[in-house]
Amino acid sequence: MEGFTTRIVHSDRLDPIEHGSLHKPVHSNVAYGYSDARELAAVFQGTKAGMTYGRQVNPTVTALEAKLTRMEQGVQTVCFSTGMAAIGSLIFSLLRAGDHFVSSAFLFGNTNSLFQTFATHGVDVTFVDATSVEAVEAAITPRTRLVFVETIANPRTQVAALEEIGALCRARGLIYVVDNTMTSPYLFQPRTVGASLVVNSLTKYIGGHGNALGGAITDVGNFDWASFDNILEIYRKGAPERFGITQIRKKGLRDFGAALAPEAAHHIAVGAETLALRQDRQCSNAAAMTALLEAHPKVARVYYPGLPSHPQHDRARALFRHPGALFSFELRPDVDIWEFQARLDVIVKSSNLGDNRTLAIPVAHTIYYEMGPERRASMGIAESLIRISVGIEDTTDLIADLERALAGE
Repeated sequence: MEGFTTRIVHSDRLDPIEHGSLHKPVHSNVAYGYSDARELAAVFQGTKAGMTYGRQVNPTVTALEAKLTRMEQGVQTVCFSTGMAAIGSLIFSLLRAGDHFVSSAFLFGNTNSLFQTFATHGVDVTFVDATSVEAVEAAITPRTRLVFVETIANPRTQVAALEEIGALCRARGLIYVVDNTMTSPYLFQPRTVGASLVVNSLTKYIGGHGNALGGAITDVGNFDWASFDNILEIYRKGAPERFGITQIRKKGLRDFGAALAPEAAHHIAVGAETLALRQDRQCSNAAAMTALLEAHPKVARVYYPGLPSHPQHDRARALFRHPGALFSFELRPDVDIWEFQARLDVIVKSSNLGDNRTLAIPVAHTIYYEMGPERRASMGIAESLIRISVGIEDTTDLIADLERALAGE
């Protein structure tokens, strides 16, 4: 099974499924019984495979984790209740007070807020322009343990210097975390640029239908965990390549408790089967919509890596299967953003991204409002910036919707 979609569609069948089901069924139980207490103890001690407790393991979630590992071509995956839970648990379980990490400044707003909260607890962070490897290198200190980037930034679509940062992290022995949410495993494989850990918000493109929250961390096998001092002795068992993901599961998932519900895992697993089909359509729609907007006299600027005018256009072409299905744009000062959005009909005024439906949101007034005008300005987020997450509707309907809204009809 070499093809991306074939591997995902048939993933569940690679392990035995009850009653010949084609999908792993929903297991709603939280506890698991054993006929022999010694076997139960062996499972808890990690010397025998098995189920312990629903907060850290569930058959439905385990099947999804196996599917995600195959998607990222990694070693092992741990799922969480949300993408933010995955990111928070990663930092919580791997870093200690006094440690430092470097992060892209062009971050999802909640991730930015979370990292600043960790700084108040003694885990320092430096935000840099991750489109430049030189900026990342200049921020590294003797206390630096980790570098965190997103593939394509939300909402201004800056593309990080993914290959160059990977080489830098390898040379310095740093954990390299790549948030692959904006591209997904179909458009990009972070392991190819030396990523240590890959984060995905399963709520977005992988789930795809806006009906389940979830997040995941996948270890793709590029980091030497035996050399990382913060791995506790109790987790230095078996293959060293699993030390890190084991500590994330134990200290992050088990202790922090942000477990993915089995019902949500089932929704995500089924949604993932059509990831490639959906993203091909979404990216095609995005290309058509941004071409229209860039040429329109009422639009000031369009931010989309698929456009030759984008500063990282060549990088996006070299790295990604398609340049993504999210873009943003600024209207001219004489165009009212509220009236423009009120005229949209097919395009839904809503948050979220990666949905089958095309969604529009005024960025500065909603998801980045808490940052304040100074921080927004430092990130290049104008008051007139509108973000579009492109769905799978017919291209002609989306184009007509934009044309009507711009014409004032």
